[in-house]
Amino acid sequence: MSSIAAAFRLTRAGWVLVREGVVAALPGEELSGMPKFGWRVARLFTRRRALSYQRGDRLARAVVRLGPSYVKLGQFLATRPDVVGNDMALDLALLQDKMHTFPKAEAVHAIEGSLGRKIDDLYASFGEPVAAASIAQVHSAEVVRDGAASRVAVKVIRPGVRRRFFQDLESYFLAAHLQERYIPSSRRLRPVEVTQTLAQTTRIEMDLRLEAAALSELGENTKDDPGFRVPAVDWERTGRDVLTMEWIDGIKMNDLAGLAAAGHDLKAIAANLIQSFLRHTLRDGFFHADMHPGNLFVEADGTIVAVDLGIAGRLGKKERRFLAEILYGFIVRDYQRVAEVHFEAGYVPRQHNVSAFAQAIRAIGEPIHGQSADTISMAKLLTLLSEVTELLEYLR
Repeated sequence: MSSIAAAFRLTRAGWVLVREGVVAALPGEELSGMPKFGWRVARLFTRRRALSYQRGDRLARAVVRLGPSYVKLGQFLATRPDVVGNDMALDLALLQDKMHTFPKAEAVHAIEGSLGRKIDDLYASFGEPVAAASIAQVHSAEVVRDGAASRVAVKVIRPGVRRRFFQDLESYFLAAHLQERYIPSSRRLRPVEVTQTLAQTTRIEMDLRLEAAALSELGENTKDDPGFRVPAVDWERTGRDVLTMEWIDGIKMNDLAGLAAAGHDLKAIAANLIQSFLRHTLRDGFFHADMHPGNLFVEADGTIVAVDLGIAGRLGKKERRFLAEILYGFIVRDYQRVAEVHFEAGYVPRQHNVSAFAQAIRAIGEPIHGQSADTISMAKLLTLLSEVTELLEYLR
């Protein structure tokens, strides 16, 4: 029965993509046979109004219409141009994690159920939502400590999102299995494993106690670091469905005009961000794995504050050493050593030739050597890496 339901949901998702013009926006003229016939049929069923939208807008409308779990899927796939292609990844990267808010009363119900206390016992005041994303929304509230009121941010899980996500997850796995079965060239990308990764990371995101723990750990690691911090967690008011933390007054890092108007040195902020991330990764082996500009604030003194730590990454000592050697190898253009480290770490199967892999690495490193960061497209870089890796089958 579950497989039938998954097939039905997958069919519904496909229909929405057709109606919103996503399929029609694909380069169908390059297809042949049944795929091209299917593309032509899809164009017939596309809503006329949808044809006037740009491809990225069509995709955004379709994903939002399908619901929060598809927004999360789209954002996840935006980081995998090797799976969906460079153009599609760029469109998915434009998806804004902004969903309709749900009623304040439902948030109150979720908080009281999670913490077992009345809302008036927890907060001196509890406001309307100020931001809503695919999994949770944030409210502004006040708490009283030692007779003084302080403002806090309260993150609340979206009602029913767990059930909806796990239902949709069945259709994701069905699509991944079908892709592996009928598109042999995609098997090296391991779409089923990609879906498993999505399932694992989203399960963690849906338990706000784990995000609170990650904030606490990163806060301890960085307490003496200059120019970087994370919000303090209010553990008394945190549970599976609710996370209460310090309110951050700052400018979002994606508001470049606002940062410039406030007198911030954008180059200094960028350098601080890179240095901070390398400290977390190489020194601590624990890092914010979703550190995009929308999750970063800059305070008046230039301090970067990272929020939304639902996804964190860990590296062991060996992995940190491997990563450091790879980064250094790229910097000094020692592609032979970069290739050797990949083999030592087991990132590349032993049957491949080290020198041939070094040649492939050179094809990736040389085009970006000496370029400024703002001219390097990570999506294009990952796509190139995928293409070069595929060529290894012919170079060994």
